[in-house]
Amino acid sequence: MKHYLFLLFALFTISYGFSQDETYVKGVIVNASQGEPMESVNIVNLTQVIGTTTNAEGEFTLRAQANDTLHLSYLGFKSIKVRVTNDWIKFGTSTIQLNELALALEEVVINDFRLTGILEVDIQNVPINTNYRYSISGLPSTGYEAGNRSNAITKALGAIFNPADFLYKMFGKNPNEMKKLKQMKQDDEIRNLLASRFDREMLTVLLQVDRVDLDEIVRQCNYSADFINSANDLQILDAISECYEEYKVLSRSRKKR
Repeated sequence: MKHYLFLLFALFTISYGFSQDETYVKGVIVNASQGEPMESVNIVNLTQVIGTTTNAEGEFTLRAQANDTLHLSYLGFKSIKVRVTNDWIKFGTSTIQLNELALALEEVVINDFRLTGILEVDIQNVPINTNYRYSISGLPSTGYEAGNRSNAITKALGAIFNPADFLYKMFGKNPNEMKKLKQMKQDDEIRNLLASRFDREMLTVLLQVDRVDLDEIVRQCNYSADFINSANDLQILDAISECYEEYKVLSRSRKKR
């Protein structure tokens, strides 16, 4: 009898787990001022680290459980977080409004480089790109660097054993958040979203760090300022992920000593 009850309990637990995994929320995102549906709005489930975008009718469907937090963002609109409720899952589609931001365009200065015809002078005037290290997402190896590329383990080793090093503090204080890196890299939808973004907003929300700390992480991973300023969010994700994997290897080695 005990075995029978145990079997029933196990089957109930498994079926309950599957039902939880297979619950979805549906929604329609509209412009708050005009009431029109918004296409290509980014929606990320911060709890499960999965994402999607709205279609031409502003509609989306995303796997979620009660109490999951969704992050909604769109260029030129105020990003919001929405908590998933049992009622939302049970009763169907919800309409969500996004408010437009008041944007002020900054002055853009374009330098005019004119050729003189004198090779020595023109070479001195041409801007030089100092982005020595860069990542190319989608290739088997990331973290390419022009010129000489010192050993990544050696660079990370120097960082790990520096007591004041920011990387050691950052990765050590936020191990759970850093574990999300692997989930982010495995979700194709999130990778596609990040590849089209340069604002770092989604990364800071997912990793629970502010923009200053995010840039500092990449800088301490030995990427140039030009890379930090010009890379898309997916390249930044790959850069941090590569550095974190090196950190974990060296951190384990350090504990064994």
